[in-house]
Amino acid sequence: MKDLRAKALRARREMHSDARAKSSEIICQRVIRSREFSSSHYVACYLPMRDEVDTREIIERAWRAKKRIFVPVLRAREKMLFREIQDESTLVRNSFGIWEPTSGEFVRPRNLDLVITPTVAFDRQNNRIGMGGGNFDRCFSFLRHRKHWFHPKLVGVAFDCQKVEKITPNPWDIRLYRVFCDAS
Repeated sequence: MKDLRAKALRARREMHSDARAKSSEIICQRVIRSREFSSSHYVACYLPMRDEVDTREIIERAWRAKKRIFVPVLRAREKMLFREIQDESTLVRNSFGIWEPTSGEFVRPRNLDLVITPTVAFDRQNNRIGMGGGNFDRCFSFLRHRKHWFHPKLVGVAFDCQKVEKITPNPWDIRLYRVFCDAS
């Protein structure tokens, strides 16, 4: 798992900034045109850092469509919440360097319709490797016991260079509903 994570992070980091911006635009458009996005009202989306897929276009489109947008907020070790963000929200960096709103309404993860997850690596079966903290897997552990995909739908966004042949999931890993990438 560590090797796959390191390889995918290296591939993402080595992308030229122009290619990363163009690929981010393609990925965002695919999310925005998806049935998952159009049918959602409560959308969770991460705020991009470093070389991640830039999701700001998704957030702005959601606001224009009158959807409510929530971003991950880390509280204490291993506790992730989702707080509403608006255009005028004040943001501060947490101890991990992740931008978070200083105010806004919280929503329970079960009440979200769509969750756009940061993705370090993914495979064709929609298995995901994140940064290794396990925050998304713990937060959405209730999805392990589902019989069908209802709420929320977890979708990954990643560059094609982050795709790997096979990820062997751990028992606690939550599979993604879908992955949007820049490949055809």
